[in-house]
Amino acid sequence: MDNEKLRLDKYLWSIRLFKTRTIASTACEKGKVKMNEESLKASRGVKVGDVYEVKTLEKKWLVKVTALLYSRVQYSEAVKYYEDQTPTEEVERIASQAASFYSGKRLSKIGRPTKKERRDLDEFIGD
Repeated sequence: MDNEKLRLDKYLWSIRLFKTRTIASTACEKGKVKMNEESLKASRGVKVGDVYEVKTLEKKWLVKVTALLYSRVQYSEAVKYYEDQTPTEEVERIASQAASFYSGKRLSKIGRPTKKERRDLDEFIGD
């Protein structure tokens, strides 16, 4: 397997940056995967030592290839095949976004009025 070529989309999928290989290859087509400021094709060969700039929905990764991974494995194993060189500013930005994340659920006792509160409002307004 050492002399086999490994496609970029397969590598990014196997180290779990993307959920599916199709999403990984689409990201390559859209210019979300770069090396030295140059967009890459999904079929490009991966070599140990390459550094890729990858934009996902969550964050902008800077990934250095430390070993080749030919199949998808669990996350705890996958992290051994790359080195995350993402700048600290980007990591801090993600952390601050997570802290201010809006869940979409309404807070207790806030929102739509109860039947009693509705009657009180109608009485107050004069309907």
